[in-house]
Amino acid sequence: MNAFDVVIIGGGTAGIMVAAHLRQKHPELRLGVIEPSNTHWYQAAWTLVGAGTYDMDSTQRPMASMIPKGVEWVQDAATGFDLEAREVHTEQSGALHYRFLVVAPGLKIDPSLVKGLEQALGHGPVCSVYTDPEHTWETVRNFKGGTALFTQPTTPIKCGGAPQKVMYLSDDAFRKQGVRENAQVVYATNGSVIFGVEPIKRTLQQVVDRKGIHTRFKHSLVEVDGERQIAWYSVPEDMELQPIPGVHMAQEEGRVGIHYDLLHLAPPQCAPDFIRSSELVNASGWVDVDHGTLQHNRYGNIFALGDVAGLPTAKTGAAIRKQAPIVAENISRMLAERALSDVRYNGYASCPLVTGYGKMVLAEFDYDNNFTPDPKLKRLLIRDSSKESRRLWWFKKYILPWLYWNKMMKGKPV
Repeated sequence: MNAFDVVIIGGGTAGIMVAAHLRQKHPELRLGVIEPSNTHWYQAAWTLVGAGTYDMDSTQRPMASMIPKGVEWVQDAATGFDLEAREVHTEQSGALHYRFLVVAPGLKIDPSLVKGLEQALGHGPVCSVYTDPEHTWETVRNFKGGTALFTQPTTPIKCGGAPQKVMYLSDDAFRKQGVRENAQVVYATNGSVIFGVEPIKRTLQQVVDRKGIHTRFKHSLVEVDGERQIAWYSVPEDMELQPIPGVHMAQEEGRVGIHYDLLHLAPPQCAPDFIRSSELVNASGWVDVDHGTLQHNRYGNIFALGDVAGLPTAKTGAAIRKQAPIVAENISRMLAERALSDVRYNGYASCPLVTGYGKMVLAEFDYDNNFTPDPKLKRLLIRDSSKESRRLWWFKKYILPWLYWNKMMKGKPV
């Protein structure tokens, strides 16, 4: 049996960051990363790919080049656990024994959770930067008018601001293409506000008003009828439904349908099957960890971070940037039989909200949705990151990718 000091499930942002931090702290340890894919993706730029302003090839690198030197890459898929025996089961490599386990496999895209979406997604006018950014750009640039509907599921999703970012960029693209006057842009979401952080909410509402976007809140996506091009939503019984000028709508008992000529959506997302069927999860199906230490609430030698962790904050790469050093430090302390670190994860997450070509606001917040801008932004002469800024656009398009490949993925402070 293969035995490791630390087994890390996942070769995405979270897994590679923790591996890099642990390798620097403990070069003597046997570390293993379980990851089946040959490719590591910088998914944060897929929104820009979907707007025709970033090259898809630049978002990928060979997985072999991402695994830190001295860390063993187990190119295989995890399938389950024997938690009492401290084993991870894999498809082809057998059982891997661990002293400590880091669970960071990311999310599963599951279109089957919305009726009709499996058949519609990726075909004709139904697109998503989450699954195919290049098809998204093809759909946007070929749009000739009508209703452009942007929406998202009721499940948690990675990068919760992406459906809005795509919408704002698409709106700009429609204007450049000369079709915006013949279009109605609609944003339908199950949320009750445009964004939960107050200063960002104010700015985004101004963007929505300026662009003439129709918003519909408390709309929970339940079905996509690809043949008739209608997205169906359940809505509260007491909601007074208002027509959207120029948009064909349908109504049935307890739900409303919006006809679309272009539909962009984030597909439903959940933890991978082998996680959901394990004893690691909480009642909501996410790995049950302490919100500050990221240690499992029942298995003290297991930690989880990233999108699969059951944390009441946004699932973003910026959140992982704060989580990974805490996980690595706590494992390091446990190896030395010391108490866990006093430094606790406060729910920090960041969402770069692109509001158009050359414009962006940066939402940084904690568990309580407090706006917490990074003081380092002042070095870029950005005084208020809750306001639209061209410098923030440059930060998103040029600086963040460089920091990702050259700092974050190498376990260096950012």
